[in-house]
Amino acid sequence: MYKIYINETPLILIETAKFSPILGNGENLTVRYAGKTKQLLQVADMLEKTKRFNSVTIHGSDLKKLWKDFKSLYKIIKAAGGVVSNPKGEILVMYRRDFWDLPKGKIDKGETKKQAAIREVEEETGISNIELGKKICRTLHTYTLKDKRILKYSYWYKMSAQKMDLVPQTEEDIEECRWMQKADFLKECSPIYGNIREVLDR
Repeated sequence: MYKIYINETPLILIETAKFSPILGNGENLTVRYAGKTKQLLQVADMLEKTKRFNSVTIHGSDLKKLWKDFKSLYKIIKAAGGVVSNPKGEILVMYRRDFWDLPKGKIDKGETKKQAAIREVEEETGISNIELGKKICRTLHTYTLKDKRILKYSYWYKMSAQKMDLVPQTEEDIEECRWMQKADFLKECSPIYGNIREVLDR
């Protein structure tokens, strides 16, 4: 199964044999994949223009082909970042482009995912001496950049650091960085990207 956030709506790709029909009131759309990428493009276009559905599920007999066909519509960009906690149990969050987020950024050529995750967190928030922990998960989301469709893979890691003053990387449009308890962040800060909530849930 793959879950891709498009305009904050989760698009789920799943193999038909593992698919259980969703019973609901029309808020969750289900589509069977007919094997043509034009169908996937139509769904992506729809999700980019509306937030009518809580989720959209596309199921097909061959998940490998479905995923390959979906990816062919996009340019792939890979990024890495982290959930940084301090000794008080607070996590490091930031506000950028009208959303609350976690620090992450593009993996440079020659870098490993772990190296990129540490570098990006340091650059975007001004902290140092990060201790890297285990990988949490990978999230997927799409956006448009200069009329090109982008599919971003983001790799997330647990991290720890001492509580220190934060310096937002303003050239990356980061307006604020803050230490917060996770429960307070999820309750008090809005809007938060769906994939960020998913990372914190895990």
